Amino acid sequence: MKLESRGRAKFRPIKNYDVSEVKKLLINKLEEEQQRIKKIDEHVEIENIHYLSNKFNVVSLFSGCGGLDLGLELSGLDVIFGEKKVNNLLKNKSLFIHERHNSIFNVVCAVDMFKEANLTFKKNFPKTVIQLEKDIRKIKNFPIGDIVLGGFPCPGFSEAGPRLIDDERNFLYIHFIRCLLQTKPFLFIAENVKGLLTLGKGEVAKQIIQDFESAGYKVQFKLVNASDYGVPQNRERVFIVGVRKDINYNYTFPAPTHGEKEELIARKNLEDAIGDLKDDPGEWYEGSYSSMYLSRNRKKKWTEQSFTIQASGRQAPLHPSGPPMKKIDKDKWELPGGESKHRRLSIKEVSRIQTFPDWFEYCYGSENISKNGKLDKVYKQIGNAVPVELARVISRPIAEWSAANMEFLKDKRQSFQQLPLI
Repeated sequence: MKLESRGRAKFRPIKNYDVSEVKKLLINKLEEEQQRIKKIDEHVEIENIHYLSNKFNVVSLFSGCGGLDLGLELSGLDVIFGEKKVNNLLKNKSLFIHERHNSIFNVVCAVDMFKEANLTFKKNFPKTVIQLEKDIRKIKNFPIGDIVLGGFPCPGFSEAGPRLIDDERNFLYIHFIRCLLQTKPFLFIAENVKGLLTLGKGEVAKQIIQDFESAGYKVQFKLVNASDYGVPQNRERVFIVGVRKDINYNYTFPAPTHGEKEELIARKNLEDAIGDLKDDPGEWYEGSYSSMYLSRNRKKKWTEQSFTIQASGRQAPLHPSGPPMKKIDKDKWELPGGESKHRRLSIKEVSRIQTFPDWFEYCYGSENISKNGKLDKVYKQIGNAVPVELARVISRPIAEWSAANMEFLKDKRQSFQQLPLI
């Protein structure tokens, strides 16, 4: 729902929603998307998919550089080796690669349109993963999997964006559901921004949950903060987890592991995460700071959790070194001592804050663009990703249940004739 107006954007959001109008608009947009689906005529044959009968085969939609995928993979190693041993493996890339095949999860196919993110995914995941660099709206037949993952794009929901109800990006989740209807996986995990829950007075979220349930799934959803699960970052995200209705399993979100309560582990802060990088921070996005950037505080203390890592180098939080920012007026802050006393967090630092292992390699794209341009493509990959440790914790109940029910699910899978097993 939007009103035409002049200014920085072509459209402005309407603030005072009428719930009945929102519902009507959503139904119309869903019907439009269904008509678009009927016109898909591009059929892509996906051959030589590396299905494994003794694993849960995973299809990753909107895969990006693979934060959600890696977190799931780690949870599948945790149930085999234990969390402590897996953490030790993560410190050494060669050791991890040698043992990663033991995970109960096997990613078979990843779908995304972001070229540099796909290249990064390819660098860090097994060569057996088939990548489809395609617009999900143009995929007619999806590859089959036991589990489907995906953080469907969120700019239309984000509280940092224009929050237009009928932004076409808000309806890409329909193609996630189309994949579920076609392939009938046992479970799915979806992720999105906090703003999903409040857009259109909550009607958008209700419609999305209803649509996932209509695909044949028992659906649970929850707003979680990554800092409650060992991520050194204040990052709130919505997870939607579905279990096929004929499967006797009810997913429960794990309780926070970190916080102020005596029985919890202390939250990880910036010193914990990047304190050892003070003398070797790597490259960071350079350049001046806009009035919008300086409209609020962008710097946390070493003893605090980071601000949310965004998908932009220009908008990256400031490094905690140097003097704190000073508020001088409403929506106006200054950098004491001048810009030379302050810098944005580096690629290496934001990767740590998103809990990627140090050996995770990123692709910077074409050499024919500026240094900032190349770096920005990496900030975008990292900021769009689900923090690896958050994905690991959220998926661990699934890993534990899956490990205990492998034989049952192998029979269930065969009864649906789901996979051409190798």
